[in-house]
Amino acid sequence: MRAAKLALIALALAAALVSLAPASVIQQENLRLAVAGRLSPQRLPRQGLAPVGVSVGWSISTADGAAPPKLRTLQVEINRHGVLDYAGLPVCPLAKIQPASTQRALSNCRSALVGRGSFSAEISLRGQEGQSYAANGQLLLFNGEVKQKHVLFGQIYSAHPFATSFVIPFAIGQRQKGTYATVLSATLPGALRSWGNLTAIEMSLKRTYSYKGARHSFLAAGCPAPKGLDLASFKLARTSFSFDGGMRISSTVLDDCRVRG
Repeated sequence: MRAAKLALIALALAAALVSLAPASVIQQENLRLAVAGRLSPQRLPRQGLAPVGVSVGWSISTADGAAPPKLRTLQVEINRHGVLDYAGLPVCPLAKIQPASTQRALSNCRSALVGRGSFSAEISLRGQEGQSYAANGQLLLFNGEVKQKHVLFGQIYSAHPFATSFVIPFAIGQRQKGTYATVLSATLPGALRSWGNLTAIEMSLKRTYSYKGARHSFLAAGCPAPKGLDLASFKLARTSFSFDGGMRISSTVLDDCRVRG
C-alpha cells in the first residue's frame, strides 16, 4: 500500500516537473533527487538586462519506496547573469502570513508577493506512527525582512488532513565571484519538521513593479552568448539539500537562452 501511494505521488510530481524541463535526476545510495528549472523568456539582450522569471522544482524519493530522510536545509543558487532587485518593493511582516491561509496571506501581503508555487509533504499524526499521509498545498513567496536584512518568506498552507500553515525564511546571499551570485538558503523551522517531511517544491519567482517613476523587475537577466553566436547554454541554478543523519545531495540545472534582436 505504501509503495503504491508513493508511486502515485511520484507520478504527480513528475508531471509537475515536466513543464520545467530540462530535468536532472540523480541517485545517492537509496535517495533520489529530481530537479528541473526554466528561465522565461529565453530571448534576452546580449548587453544589459531584461525582466525574467525563474522557475525551479525538485522532488525527493527513494529507490525502494521507503520514506526518505527528513529534509533539514535547502539552498538554491542562481546564475550570476540573473540580478535580484527589490529596491522600493513593499515588505511583508511575518505576523501577517503566519498563521494564515493562502487567501488570507494574499489579502494581507499581496503587494510584497514575488512568486508562487506548490509543495508536497508526508506527515505522520501523533498516535498513528507508521502510517503517513500526503499533504499538498500552495506556496507563496513574499519580500520580507529579518533583523533589517532582506529575506524571502516562503509561506505554505495545507487544508488536509487539517488546516496548517508554516513560513520558511530564505536568507538572500550575494557572491562576488563564481558561476552563481544569488544564493537563497533556508533551514526548515522545527515546527514544520515536526509536522512532516517536505518532499517536493515547485516555485516560480517573477515580479515587475514601479518605484519612483521607474519600472523594476525582481529578477532581470541577459543572455551570455559569446560574440558571433545567438545561443548560449548555461548553468541556470544549483540546488543543495541536507537531511537528518548527515546525508547531503545536490544537483545542477542547465538551460539555454537566445540573443534578442
